[in-house]
Amino acid sequence: MDGRDLVRSVRLVGMVRGLRAARSAWRRHRTDAWGLAPRGAERARVPGPVTGAEPQPGGGVVRFARSELRVMVAVGGAVFWGWDGADPEPSYALAGACPEPDPRAGLEPDKDGGWRVVSQRLTVAVSRHGSVEVRTPGGVVLRRELPPRWWEPVAGGPARWVQRSEVPADARFFGLGGRASGPRLRDGTYRLWNSDPGGSFAPGDDPLYITMPVQVIVSDAGTHLAFHDNTWEGRVTLREGEEGAGSGHDRPGTSEIRMEGGPLRCWVVAGAPARVLHGWAALTGAPALPPSWALGPQHARWGFGSEREVRRIVGGYQERGLPLSVLHLDIDHHDRHRVFTVDRERFPGLPGLAADLRESGVRLVSIVDPAVRAERGSALYDSGSAAGLFVRDARGDEVRGEVWPGACVYPDFTAPRARDWWGSLYEERLAQGFSGVWHDMNEPVSFSAFGDPTLPRSARHDLEGRGGDHREAHNVYGLAMARAGYEGLRRLRPDERPFLFSRSGWAGMQRYGGTWSGDVSTGWPGLRASLSLVLGMGLCGVPYSGPDVGGFNGSPSPELYLRWFQLGAHLPLFRTHAALTAGRREPWEFGPRVLEHARAALVERERLRPYFVTLSHLARLTGAPYARPVWWGAPEDRALRDCEDAFLLGDCLLVAPVLEQGTDRRAVRLPRGRWYDTATGEAYEGPGQVLIDAPLSRIPVLARAGAVIPVRGEDGGLALDVWAPAAGCTGGGLVVRDAGDGWEPAEVERFTTRVHGGRVVVEREGGGEVGLPVRVRGV
Repeated sequence: MDGRDLVRSVRLVGMVRGLRAARSAWRRHRTDAWGLAPRGAERARVPGPVTGAEPQPGGGVVRFARSELRVMVAVGGAVFWGWDGADPEPSYALAGACPEPDPRAGLEPDKDGGWRVVSQRLTVAVSRHGSVEVRTPGGVVLRRELPPRWWEPVAGGPARWVQRSEVPADARFFGLGGRASGPRLRDGTYRLWNSDPGGSFAPGDDPLYITMPVQVIVSDAGTHLAFHDNTWEGRVTLREGEEGAGSGHDRPGTSEIRMEGGPLRCWVVAGAPARVLHGWAALTGAPALPPSWALGPQHARWGFGSEREVRRIVGGYQERGLPLSVLHLDIDHHDRHRVFTVDRERFPGLPGLAADLRESGVRLVSIVDPAVRAERGSALYDSGSAAGLFVRDARGDEVRGEVWPGACVYPDFTAPRARDWWGSLYEERLAQGFSGVWHDMNEPVSFSAFGDPTLPRSARHDLEGRGGDHREAHNVYGLAMARAGYEGLRRLRPDERPFLFSRSGWAGMQRYGGTWSGDVSTGWPGLRASLSLVLGMGLCGVPYSGPDVGGFNGSPSPELYLRWFQLGAHLPLFRTHAALTAGRREPWEFGPRVLEHARAALVERERLRPYFVTLSHLARLTGAPYARPVWWGAPEDRALRDCEDAFLLGDCLLVAPVLEQGTDRRAVRLPRGRWYDTATGEAYEGPGQVLIDAPLSRIPVLARAGAVIPVRGEDGGLALDVWAPAAGCTGGGLVVRDAGDGWEPAEVERFTTRVHGGRVVVEREGGGEVGLPVRVRGV
């Protein structure tokens, strides 16, 4: 096939898919036309004046003329409130049962006819008209929720609602899931509806694959996380405040949340950033611990096409001495794109291929899409259909959409029976030799010629036995699929940690794995969006993520590819990936100069592998992301709040990627303390901004003075990089040794550093020999 034949083939496939997508969209709109009752006339409602209160453990219920509000402070300090009888459960976000109420917190009268709940860390004050204030123990207001408003259909049905909130004038907004325009969220409206953008995306595109009603707000008053636990479609409108706006008065920042239905309930966790993420992980679950091999370099391409090409690519890495831990197979390895199948012509010996690669240190990972081809005679379809495990419409018919295999049905992952069935299917992937899976197209997607490429909103779901429709289930579909896959892999291989990451998800998805950027557009804006997505997801409790290095579509220039590669080498998930028509992403395809510099980035990633292992265990223990905003340790520093082009990798390293074309020097904003350029050893003092060389061969990476960093030594064993503390200061670091890919408990070792008698002294906390090779730098 020459180039003209390829173009003709692509056009033909696009035309056929376009006709199918138009038919699918028409079918979806027709289904909703008779499956969803029109809202009709509505009446508005507000809480009205307070009429009384009833103390309960950890808080109580405040009653108003037309509503009631339950307030509870949980053990650990998190605050919950819910309107109109909304309780913390049932919830897809919470890990297990709701935390117990704090017996020390109680409801008591407040001034002006209001009520308040006083706890050790926060005070929650409810006014006589229904506003809710969250205050620090010193009385400083972190957040003020104005009285909500509901719009209820006269004929009955789910009520829409709006909740407006105010935050301090200096506050900055972060979070809301994966946002390409972040990590700091500017003034604007952000949609809460997990979506496939229908191709590659850039920073201005919204929404994307993962949306969460999770906000992290940083201000002089403190840091807090607010989570409105509602899975329905919604919109969040943010407006930053302004100090001294109008006659010297501050204009507060505002957040307005509009939901199309579902409960109005909220959790708030406050404190230092580390405490906030620890409290959030306690609520929604500890992050899944990836196998140590998943922290190495990974390579993917949509369109390897054959077993021979896979061997050629892996051989290319090995011949050039380039580290590679994982290779991913996209949908082209399936038999006509059908999930849990293999194209026997192009991959005749997949288990043998997987065994050969594993022997050389490379694991195979398989893509898994949720859509099942609706094909009578197929064992997969017939078994799921006979058991009633697919999503159905209001008439009881299976909902069909158009995806890669053609006309497809969708498992209802909100049903426990469907999750168990789906999880058992991963036995086929393991039998083929795969060591992990990545979930794609699970927003879920149905190709559409217009409108949202999703299922009918009237489609029926089990929702853990409660019953409901796709308006409530859509945003948690990917989360529930991740649960099905993770629990299935655990049952099938109980002695191994599952490796799973997902394109879509919701609050709590970290319990089952991580995520990646999806189809980020090739270009310098796409490179910047990659960093935004990773930092934003980390603040929402999902620490393991990364981009498609090089961008998903298009052909990056050698410079762009290298800068993306250097950034990816310092992110948790380090994976190159590209579309079928986007060209190659192997480092040697960009010339000898890029290959040389990419090799240096790969070698450094492998040298830092013990540090990434440590960060993965600490994320599971504390909820802290690997990649953190530079304000993580100093949220009171306003200049750091506005820094979006650098990040902290753990506590020890500051990474300043090059995000602009033609740059060989860049300004770096430093937190307080001394920082060493790890390439030159030069020391810089923070806080402040410094100009650092960023030649094509590397990006600036700085180490905190006094840091102890676990690295891979020259003999391949564990060693410690120690950066000299500043005079009169001490330092330290944590180390978690790699105990394999099972479930052995993590043992955290603590090391301290100090200067004594003109030399740097390294000690193990608790006494005993250090027992590891130590290299002192920055002296």
